[in-house]
Parts: sequence; C-alpha cells; structure tokens
Amino acid sequence: MDTARHGIIFGAGEYYGIRPAPVQGALIVAADGGYDAAMSFGFTPDVVIGDFDSLEGEVPDNGHTVRLHPEKDDTDMLSAFKIGWQQGARVFDVYGGLGGRLDHTIGNMQLLADIARHGGIAFLHGADVIVTAISEGTLIFPAGNVKARRMISVFSHTDASYDVSEVGLKYELDHVRLRNDHPLGISNEFRANTSATVSVGRGTLIITFPAEAPTPEWTGDITPTPTLGPIDDRITPLLAPDLR
Repeated sequence: MDTARHGIIFGAGEYYGIRPAPVQGALIVAADGGYDAAMSFGFTPDVVIGDFDSLEGEVPDNGHTVRLHPEKDDTDMLSAFKIGWQQGARVFDVYGGLGGRLDHTIGNMQLLADIARHGGIAFLHGADVIVTAISEGTLIFPAGNVKARRMISVFSHTDASYDVSEVGLKYELDHVRLRNDHPLGISNEFRANTSATVSVGRGTLIITFPAEAPTPEWTGDITPTPTLGPIDDRITPLLAPDLR
C-alpha cells in the first residue's frame, strides 16, 4: 500500500531504548504522555490528544491539542488512531504502545486487529519485537538473515481464521484454519536468505516477529473504510447508567 499516508503514533508506554525513525511526510500523533517522548526524540506532533493523566510536562497549547474527558470509552491510543485515520493515514508505526500497564498492552493489540479489519495496518514496536495484525491480506518479508531462535508467531484473533498460509518459514502452513484457542502458529523461524509470506483469506491474525527482520510489505483485500468512527469522549450508559 505505497499510496497510503503513513502515521507515527507516540504512546505513554515503554520505549526499550528504541529511537523511532522519521518517515518523510508522516503524520505525527502523540497520545497523552507520548507527547513527552515525541519531543525527546525531536518529533513535533501534528496532533496531541488525550486526557493527559500520563503527561509529565504542561499540556501543549498550540492549536493542535485535543483534550479528552478522563472518564470515556475510547482509550487515548484509539483516539490517536481515529485522528490519524481522519487525516488519511492507513499505515501506522506505534511506539510506546507496549510495556507499562498490561491492560493497555492488551488493548493496543486489540486495536491492531481493529485497524486491520478497517483496511489498514499498524505495527507496535517493542523490546526486539514488532507486533502487527492482518485481515484478508498478506505480509511479505524480503529475504534476509535473522538470528537463530528469533521467532515469528501467528495467532488467530478472530474465533477462527481461514485459508492461512505460511511460506518460506521453517514450518509451513498451506491454506489451513487457525483457532483463537489453539496456538498452532507459535514459534516459527525465518530461513536464511529466503523470503517469507504470511497470509489469511478470512479472519484476523496477530503476528509477532523479530525487530531485525526485513521490513515486510503488506497487501490487503479490504477497501479502507472512510472512518474509524467519531472520537467517543464519554462513558457508555451500559457501563455507567448513573453518568448518562
């Protein structure tokens, strides 16, 4: 998807010594305390959004700040994705989205699947690992050399994922069904100097792979939706009937 605008999102999680790489023309979005990290790396966010419960410094007042209510349905990270999507981004690199609070880490992995189902792709950068998700699409890894015992793993996020293939890896799958209650796709390995693909015909896969693996190309069959929905700066009455 070379024509899709690139988005870089800074979160308030761990950075593991990673220094994010700039991408020409990318939209930079800081989610709450991710603003501190973005500025420390020399990035000036195009948009800053959050309830600012994790920001260490002052809330920026530059006309590009969206302040959210602290009691709301959408996480700051989801709101950052929605802002990026509104601005045309369909491919995202997310830093500071893993580590820290476990519940936020799990939530951010759910967001990967949500982005994939809407026709985009996002990459969560962690400690020597990258996490992504694909729906009705393919990841193509160019040939390279990944250290031995550095694993690529594939999980079904949906109840079942169909027509799943893994080609060019140590263990190959050929149009199989994966379930979300059986980790059949865990702990695979790249082959030296061999390109590899992971694809799914129907359903959504979560994929983890070594950070040093060659950057994959992504193709998808889902036409991107116009929006991820409005920013939900409220609490659903189903969860908080007294706060309607």
